[in-house]
Amino acid sequence: MATIAPLDRLALESALEPFGRSTTLPGAAYTSPEVFAWEMEHFFQAGWVCVGRASDLHPGSRRAVPVGGEGILLTRDDSGMLRGFFNVCRHRGHELLPLGGSAEGRLVQCPYHGWTYQEDGRLKSAPRLGPRPGFTADDHGLVPVAVEEWRGWIFANVTGGAPSMPEYVGDLESLVRPHDPGGLVVGARMEYVASANWKLLVENYHECYHCTQIHPELCLVTPPTSGANYRPSGLWVGGVMDLMEHAQTMSLTGASQAPPLPGLDEGQRRHVYYLGLFPNLLLSLHPDYVLSHRLEPIAPDRTRVECELLWPPEVIGQAGFDPSYALEFWDITNKQDWHACESVQRGVSSRAYRPGPIARPEDAVYQFVTMVASAYLDGEVKPPR
Repeated sequence: MATIAPLDRLALESALEPFGRSTTLPGAAYTSPEVFAWEMEHFFQAGWVCVGRASDLHPGSRRAVPVGGEGILLTRDDSGMLRGFFNVCRHRGHELLPLGGSAEGRLVQCPYHGWTYQEDGRLKSAPRLGPRPGFTADDHGLVPVAVEEWRGWIFANVTGGAPSMPEYVGDLESLVRPHDPGGLVVGARMEYVASANWKLLVENYHECYHCTQIHPELCLVTPPTSGANYRPSGLWVGGVMDLMEHAQTMSLTGASQAPPLPGLDEGQRRHVYYLGLFPNLLLSLHPDYVLSHRLEPIAPDRTRVECELLWPPEVIGQAGFDPSYALEFWDITNKQDWHACESVQRGVSSRAYRPGPIARPEDAVYQFVTMVASAYLDGEVKPPR
């Protein structure tokens, strides 16, 4: 039987009302350590969580990454095969790599007592273990974790019970395919720690109701009331917005310093797509580059954000290419968003907070909120309403 979230069921009823009558989530959803722990288990361990770019893990290397409170060791052998394991030695439980650490080589050695493993997780040696009746190396390999690659990103599913990756992403695949992010490379990176719950960052991302209030630069290149949101078949939420007539892309002037991505038609070159794959990957598909925000919840009120900008390798390799036209725009916009989300975090932490009405321009927020609220009650995330 699924375990429901540690929230008052009645407090979630208003969030699940039909669109036009619904509200935001109760304050405890954004502030409670118990709810946060439940989400780490049911959203971040049970789902497909993005852990970074596939290109960051080259053949013969390994990395340790956090996923929902667990440490995961990613390895890629010389043939390019990706594998995932719990970052736990089978001897006394020492981490094989510190979280965030990386290493090279075909063998994985525990730094504590020197137990050594093959890239495929098999135990190779246990120094000076001594005679031990019934002990076999086959029984003491690293514990595997399900991992997949999709469109240039690596995903991990700690519990192993998530739907297949194609089922999980659903029709998001057809929207992302023309931009071909798997064929792009990182040209610039920004990292932040926002003092706000991860869901507040996602909610903020999925609406431009706030844009005229806090994003003057953005409103010069995209009409804040333009576009529409999708009705997804997978575990994602998102929509599309137009560019102003003079704008080629999202930059401070609207000008681009790169050619349009080759797989786009004329209509796609006049739009920016804002797509969020549950729970932690936000994709902004531009005519000339792809922007990603990867969220890593740290605490109920703290979220690490890795933001990367991707271009074709031949564009980045051109003499004089400068990614700052996009980097500067999005650094300004990101900081405006984090400032707003941090203010909301303080507000939802107040004893005066009550769930507020979701406005008409916030239909994608409604989709996300109902995904979360429904999962709180039945323990399973399903495509949005």
